[in-house]
Amino acid sequence: MNTLHERVEQYLAIRRSLGFKLDDHGRLLPQFVTYLDQCGVAALTVEAALTWAITPQGVDRFRWRQRLSVVRGFARWLQAFEPATQVPPADLLAYRRRRPVPYLFAEADIDALLAAVTMVLRHPLRVATHRTLFGLLAVTGMREGEAIGLDRGDVDLAAGWLTIREAKFNKSRRLPLHPSTVAVLRDYAAQRDRLCPRPSTSAYFISVRGRRLTGRRVRAVFTRLAHQAGLAPRGGSRRPRVHDLRHGFAVATLLDWYRDGGDVAARMPLLSAYLGHARPSSTYWYLQAAPELLALAAKRLEPWTGVDQ
Repeated sequence: MNTLHERVEQYLAIRRSLGFKLDDHGRLLPQFVTYLDQCGVAALTVEAALTWAITPQGVDRFRWRQRLSVVRGFARWLQAFEPATQVPPADLLAYRRRRPVPYLFAEADIDALLAAVTMVLRHPLRVATHRTLFGLLAVTGMREGEAIGLDRGDVDLAAGWLTIREAKFNKSRRLPLHPSTVAVLRDYAAQRDRLCPRPSTSAYFISVRGRRLTGRRVRAVFTRLAHQAGLAPRGGSRRPRVHDLRHGFAVATLLDWYRDGGDVAARMPLLSAYLGHARPSSTYWYLQAAPELLALAAKRLEPWTGVDQ
């Protein structure tokens, strides 16, 4: 093992000890130093980093910038040990990523999606698992990874809440559940335990084989269900994704707040905490996600601006 490979392991170990997960770093940095080996480059240079970063073809330019950013962080740290190391400039491959328009689920869309489960899937446990999982995502706004990462001990049906542990940004939070959601989760748990009494995992949601679900398989099932339900892109949005259930929850919550006449600004920190956002700006982005929200927000401003819209 050469020095750069050793340095990569040290760098990842140090940052992970500080709480960073570094999934992309753990995959990309070994690839990068292997590339340097193959090119016969002994030191990390800007030219080598740039050439490696733009190697994938047919991808969004943001991906190139992301790859270079991973190398940049490593290079900054490495320079303290290897003075010949060159740090790629921050403005190299500058790119402003635009958020695509999300697919906003209406209540009828969610009903159609869940109804499609019995048409697409056959095994009773698979049907119960995916119908309950997608229903939970729709009514809580959880991230897909947070839901499939739930263990049985994280779901307290007696108290009516669930605990999301070490989610994005290594934060944990507790979500209260509506009684109707508790009832659905209780029914699922009974079916799960009857159909698979000896699973090989402590996961709350399990596969037919008694294992924890994977994000890749969940997304594949979702795509089939969306097609069966006839959910197609609309109004400039892309095709519906699992993550759009989270967008739909956030927008529906904000619409309810505007319609009931409450102080939306005062409530926004509550929604940020509920969704697990690190920055309030991530929550405020939803204000521009739906034309109806923008219209309601503008109407609130009329008394202050004197503008009649």
